[in-house]
Amino acid sequence: MAIKTYRPYTKSRRHMTTLVYSDLTTATPEKSLLAPKKHSGGRNNQGCITCRHIGGGNKNRYRIIDFKRDKDGIVGNVSTLEYDPNRTAFICLITYIDGEKRYIIAPKDLHVGDKIISGPATDIKVGNNCELRNMPDGTFVHNIELEPGKGGQMCRAAGTSAQVLGSDGQYKIIRLASSEVRKVLGNCRATIGVVGNEDYSLVNIGNAGKKRHFGVRPTVRGFAMNPVDHPHGGGEGKAPVGRDAPRTPWGKKAKGVKTRHFKKNSSRLIMRRKNDR
Repeated sequence: MAIKTYRPYTKSRRHMTTLVYSDLTTATPEKSLLAPKKHSGGRNNQGCITCRHIGGGNKNRYRIIDFKRDKDGIVGNVSTLEYDPNRTAFICLITYIDGEKRYIIAPKDLHVGDKIISGPATDIKVGNNCELRNMPDGTFVHNIELEPGKGGQMCRAAGTSAQVLGSDGQYKIIRLASSEVRKVLGNCRATIGVVGNEDYSLVNIGNAGKKRHFGVRPTVRGFAMNPVDHPHGGGEGKAPVGRDAPRTPWGKKAKGVKTRHFKKNSSRLIMRRKNDR
Protein backbone atom coordinates (compact mmCIF):
# COMPACT_ATOMS: atom_id res chain seq x y z
CA MET A 1 0.00 0.00 0.00
CA ALA A 2 1.49 3.32 -1.09
CA ILE A 3 1.74 6.53 0.94
CA LYS A 4 0.33 9.74 -0.54
CA THR A 5 1.82 13.16 0.26
CA TYR A 6 0.37 16.62 -0.40
CA ARG A 7 1.55 20.02 -1.49
CA PRO A 8 1.74 22.34 1.55
CA TYR A 9 -1.06 24.70 0.54
CA THR A 10 -1.98 24.89 4.23
CA LYS A 11 0.21 24.43 7.30
CA SER A 12 -1.56 21.24 8.33
CA ARG A 13 -1.11 19.75 4.85
CA ARG A 14 2.67 20.14 4.92
CA HIS A 15 3.35 16.92 6.82
CA MET A 16 0.04 15.12 6.29
CA THR A 17 0.20 11.70 4.61
CA THR A 18 -2.55 9.23 3.76
CA LEU A 19 -2.80 5.71 2.43
CA VAL A 20 -3.68 5.06 -1.19
CA TYR A 21 -6.60 2.66 -1.17
CA SER A 22 -6.25 1.54 -4.77
CA ASP A 23 -5.90 -2.12 -3.73
CA LEU A 24 -9.34 -2.15 -2.08
CA THR A 25 -12.02 -3.62 -4.29
CA THR A 26 -15.24 -2.28 -2.74
CA ALA A 27 -16.48 0.38 -0.36
CA THR A 28 -19.80 -1.34 0.42
CA PRO A 29 -19.64 -3.88 3.27
CA GLU A 30 -21.61 -7.12 3.44
CA LYS A 31 -24.89 -6.22 5.22
CA SER A 32 -25.31 -9.64 6.83
CA LEU A 33 -21.96 -9.21 8.64
CA LEU A 34 -22.65 -5.79 10.17
CA ALA A 35 -23.61 -5.10 13.76
CA PRO A 36 -24.50 -1.90 15.65
CA LYS A 37 -21.69 -0.13 17.42
CA LYS A 38 -22.39 1.99 20.47
CA HIS A 39 -20.36 5.12 21.09
CA SER A 40 -20.10 5.82 24.81
CA GLY A 41 -18.18 9.10 24.72
CA GLY A 42 -16.00 7.69 27.50
CA ARG A 43 -18.90 7.75 29.98
CA ASN A 44 -20.34 5.02 32.17
CA ASN A 45 -24.00 4.22 32.90
CA GLN A 46 -24.17 7.19 35.28
CA GLY A 47 -22.94 9.69 32.71
CA CYS A 48 -19.56 10.19 34.40
CA ILE A 49 -16.39 10.35 32.30
CA THR A 50 -14.39 7.24 33.15
CA CYS A 51 -12.06 7.31 30.12
CA ARG A 52 -10.76 10.68 28.98
CA HIS A 53 -10.20 11.94 25.43
CA ILE A 54 -13.07 9.96 23.89
CA GLY A 55 -15.94 11.62 22.05
CA GLY A 56 -17.41 12.52 18.70
CA GLY A 57 -16.12 10.58 15.74
CA ASN A 58 -17.72 9.41 12.56
CA LYS A 59 -20.66 7.04 12.90
CA ASN A 60 -19.84 3.51 11.79
CA ARG A 61 -20.92 -0.09 12.22
CA TYR A 62 -18.97 -3.05 13.47
CA ARG A 63 -17.80 -5.71 11.00
CA ILE A 64 -18.18 -9.22 12.42
CA ILE A 65 -14.77 -10.86 11.99
CA ASP A 66 -14.19 -14.63 12.05
CA PHE A 67 -11.30 -14.90 14.51
CA LYS A 68 -11.94 -18.59 15.25
CA ARG A 69 -11.65 -19.84 11.64
CA ASP A 70 -13.54 -23.00 12.65
CA LYS A 71 -15.08 -23.77 9.24
CA ASP A 72 -12.83 -26.76 8.65
CA GLY A 73 -12.29 -28.57 5.36
CA ILE A 74 -14.37 -26.18 3.24
CA VAL A 75 -12.63 -24.11 0.59
CA GLY A 76 -13.27 -20.37 0.64
CA ASN A 77 -12.77 -17.85 -2.12
CA VAL A 78 -11.53 -14.30 -1.47
CA SER A 79 -14.31 -12.10 -2.86
CA THR A 80 -13.34 -8.58 -1.78
CA LEU A 81 -10.66 -6.59 0.04
CA GLU A 82 -12.22 -3.89 2.22
CA TYR A 83 -11.47 -1.09 4.66
CA ASP A 84 -12.53 -1.59 8.28
CA PRO A 85 -13.04 1.59 10.36
CA ASN A 86 -12.70 -0.40 13.60
CA ARG A 87 -9.13 -1.67 13.14
CA THR A 88 -5.83 -0.76 11.50
CA ALA A 89 -5.76 -3.86 9.28
CA PHE A 90 -7.85 -4.40 6.17
CA ILE A 91 -10.40 -7.21 5.99
CA CYS A 92 -11.42 -9.52 3.19
CA LEU A 93 -14.74 -11.20 2.51
CA ILE A 94 -14.54 -14.97 2.15
CA THR A 95 -17.26 -16.80 0.23
CA TYR A 96 -17.27 -20.54 0.96
CA ILE A 97 -18.42 -23.13 -1.57
CA ASP A 98 -21.51 -23.85 0.56
CA GLY A 99 -22.58 -20.19 0.21
CA GLU A 100 -21.67 -18.88 3.66
CA LYS A 101 -19.80 -15.57 3.88
CA ARG A 102 -17.35 -14.49 6.57
CA TYR A 103 -14.89 -11.67 7.14
CA ILE A 104 -11.27 -12.38 8.07
CA ILE A 105 -8.27 -10.12 8.66
CA ALA A 106 -6.55 -9.63 5.31
CA PRO A 107 -2.99 -11.04 5.23
CA LYS A 108 -0.28 -9.56 3.08
CA ASP A 109 -0.14 -10.99 -0.50
CA LEU A 110 -3.67 -12.42 -0.35
CA HIS A 111 -5.58 -11.25 -3.41
CA VAL A 112 -9.11 -11.44 -4.73
CA GLY A 113 -9.74 -14.84 -6.30
CA ASP A 114 -7.32 -16.77 -4.07
CA LYS A 115 -8.47 -19.90 -2.26
CA ILE A 116 -8.08 -20.51 1.47
CA ILE A 117 -8.98 -23.35 3.82
CA SER A 118 -8.98 -24.05 7.55
CA GLY A 119 -8.36 -27.23 9.49
CA PRO A 120 -6.13 -28.88 12.09
CA ALA A 121 -3.58 -29.59 9.34
CA THR A 122 -3.52 -27.69 6.05
CA ASP A 123 -1.00 -26.58 3.45
CA ILE A 124 1.43 -23.88 4.61
CA LYS A 125 -0.03 -21.15 2.42
CA VAL A 126 -0.88 -17.51 3.11
CA GLY A 127 -4.40 -17.21 4.49
CA ASN A 128 -4.77 -20.84 5.59
CA ASN A 129 -5.48 -21.56 9.24
CA CYS A 130 -4.29 -24.57 11.21
CA GLU A 131 -2.88 -25.64 14.57
CA LEU A 132 0.56 -24.42 15.57
CA ARG A 133 1.90 -27.93 16.14
CA ASN A 134 1.48 -28.64 12.42
CA MET A 135 3.50 -25.63 11.31
CA PRO A 136 7.22 -25.93 10.48
CA ASP A 137 9.78 -23.80 12.29
CA GLY A 138 10.29 -20.36 10.82
CA THR A 139 6.67 -19.88 9.72
CA PHE A 140 5.24 -16.37 10.12
CA VAL A 141 1.74 -16.37 11.59
CA HIS A 142 -0.90 -13.96 12.88
CA ASN A 143 -4.32 -14.10 14.58
CA ILE A 144 -2.91 -16.49 17.20
CA GLU A 145 -5.07 -18.16 19.81
CA LEU A 146 -4.02 -18.21 23.46
CA GLU A 147 -6.66 -20.78 24.42
CA PRO A 148 -7.80 -23.55 22.04
CA GLY A 149 -11.11 -22.66 20.44
CA LYS A 150 -11.34 -19.15 21.88
CA GLY A 151 -10.31 -17.38 18.69
CA GLY A 152 -7.27 -15.38 17.70
CA GLN A 153 -6.10 -12.74 20.18
CA MET A 154 -2.50 -11.89 19.28
CA CYS A 155 -1.02 -10.25 16.18
CA ARG A 156 -4.16 -8.77 14.66
CA ALA A 157 -3.01 -5.19 13.97
CA ALA A 158 -1.68 -3.94 10.65
CA GLY A 159 1.77 -5.24 9.75
CA THR A 160 2.11 -7.53 12.78
CA SER A 161 3.16 -11.17 12.88
CA ALA A 162 4.92 -13.77 15.02
CA GLN A 163 7.45 -16.43 14.05
CA VAL A 164 7.35 -20.07 15.08
CA LEU A 165 10.74 -20.99 16.56
CA GLY A 166 10.37 -24.56 17.76
CA SER A 167 8.63 -26.99 20.08
CA ASP A 168 8.74 -27.73 23.79
CA GLY A 169 6.57 -30.72 24.61
CA GLN A 170 2.95 -29.79 24.09
CA TYR A 171 3.89 -26.15 23.50
CA LYS A 172 5.14 -24.24 20.47
CA ILE A 173 7.66 -21.45 20.98
CA ILE A 174 6.90 -18.22 19.11
CA ARG A 175 8.66 -14.87 18.88
CA LEU A 176 6.46 -11.78 18.80
CA ALA A 177 7.19 -8.50 17.05
CA SER A 178 8.18 -6.96 20.39
CA SER A 179 11.02 -9.58 20.58
CA GLU A 180 9.18 -11.37 23.41
CA VAL A 181 9.53 -15.15 23.22
CA ARG A 182 6.73 -17.20 24.76
CA LYS A 183 5.07 -20.61 24.69
CA VAL A 184 1.64 -21.29 23.23
CA LEU A 185 -0.21 -24.61 23.32
CA GLY A 186 0.34 -26.60 20.14
CA ASN A 187 -3.36 -27.17 19.56
CA CYS A 188 -4.00 -23.41 19.42
CA ARG A 189 -4.67 -22.16 15.93
CA ALA A 190 -3.09 -19.38 13.93
CA THR A 191 -3.34 -17.99 10.41
CA ILE A 192 -0.32 -18.22 8.13
CA GLY A 193 1.21 -15.00 6.87
CA VAL A 194 1.74 -11.39 7.95
CA VAL A 195 -1.13 -8.96 8.47
CA GLY A 196 -1.44 -6.57 5.54
CA ASN A 197 -1.49 -2.74 5.41
CA GLU A 198 2.03 -2.64 6.86
CA ASP A 199 2.44 1.05 5.86
CA TYR A 200 -0.19 2.16 8.37
CA SER A 201 2.47 3.16 10.91
CA LEU A 202 3.94 5.66 8.43
CA VAL A 203 0.75 7.73 8.15
CA ASN A 204 0.90 11.24 9.61
CA ILE A 205 -2.61 12.42 10.53
CA GLY A 206 -1.56 16.05 10.16
CA ASN A 207 -4.22 18.07 12.01
CA ALA A 208 -6.50 17.91 15.02
CA GLY A 209 -9.72 18.00 13.00
CA LYS A 210 -8.91 14.75 11.28
CA LYS A 211 -8.18 13.16 14.65
CA ARG A 212 -11.69 14.11 15.82
CA HIS A 213 -13.16 11.96 13.05
CA PHE A 214 -11.57 8.97 14.80
CA GLY A 215 -13.38 9.81 18.03
CA VAL A 216 -10.37 11.31 19.85
CA ARG A 217 -10.90 14.50 21.84
CA PRO A 218 -8.11 17.01 22.61
CA THR A 219 -5.46 15.99 25.15
CA VAL A 220 -4.11 18.72 27.44
CA ARG A 221 -0.57 18.28 28.81
CA GLY A 222 -0.33 17.88 32.55
CA PHE A 223 2.28 20.58 33.16
CA ALA A 224 0.08 23.09 31.29
CA MET A 225 -2.57 22.73 34.03
CA ASN A 226 -2.90 24.20 37.50
CA PRO A 227 -1.74 22.28 40.60
CA VAL A 228 -5.34 21.52 41.53
CA ASP A 229 -5.90 19.76 38.21
CA HIS A 230 -2.73 17.70 37.78
CA PRO A 231 0.39 16.71 39.80
CA HIS A 232 2.57 18.25 37.07
CA GLY A 233 0.73 21.59 37.10
CA GLY A 234 1.73 24.95 38.51
CA GLY A 235 5.05 26.68 38.85
CA GLU A 236 6.58 29.62 36.99
CA GLY A 237 7.25 29.09 33.30
CA LYS A 238 8.22 25.61 32.21
CA ALA A 239 8.68 23.97 35.57
CA PRO A 240 9.84 20.34 35.81
CA VAL A 241 7.71 17.53 37.18
CA GLY A 242 9.08 18.08 40.66
CA ARG A 243 8.42 14.56 41.94
CA ASP A 244 10.27 11.26 41.88
CA ALA A 245 8.43 10.06 38.77
CA PRO A 246 5.83 11.27 36.25
CA ARG A 247 2.29 10.89 37.54
CA THR A 248 -1.24 10.51 36.24
CA PRO A 249 -3.87 13.12 37.15
CA TRP A 250 -4.76 10.87 40.09
CA GLY A 251 -1.23 10.65 41.48
CA LYS A 252 -0.23 7.19 40.26
CA LYS A 253 3.16 6.61 38.65
CA ALA A 254 3.20 6.64 34.86
CA LYS A 255 5.53 6.46 31.84
CA GLY A 256 7.73 3.40 32.13
CA VAL A 257 6.37 1.85 35.30
CA LYS A 258 5.67 -1.87 35.01
CA THR A 259 1.97 -2.62 35.27
CA ARG A 260 1.93 -6.40 34.76
CA HIS A 261 0.95 -8.31 37.90
CA PHE A 262 3.87 -10.42 39.14
CA LYS A 263 1.55 -13.33 40.00
CA LYS A 264 -0.17 -13.52 36.62
CA ASN A 265 -0.59 -17.15 35.62
CA SER A 266 0.70 -16.80 32.07
CA SER A 267 4.07 -15.43 33.25
CA ARG A 268 5.39 -18.98 33.37
CA LEU A 269 4.91 -19.22 29.59
CA ILE A 270 7.07 -16.18 28.82
CA MET A 271 10.63 -17.31 28.12
CA ARG A 272 12.10 -13.89 27.30
CA ARG A 273 10.45 -10.55 27.89
CA LYS A 274 10.44 -7.74 25.37
CA ASN A 275 12.77 -5.65 27.55
CA ASP A 276 15.42 -8.38 27.89
CA ARG A 277 17.24 -7.64 24.66
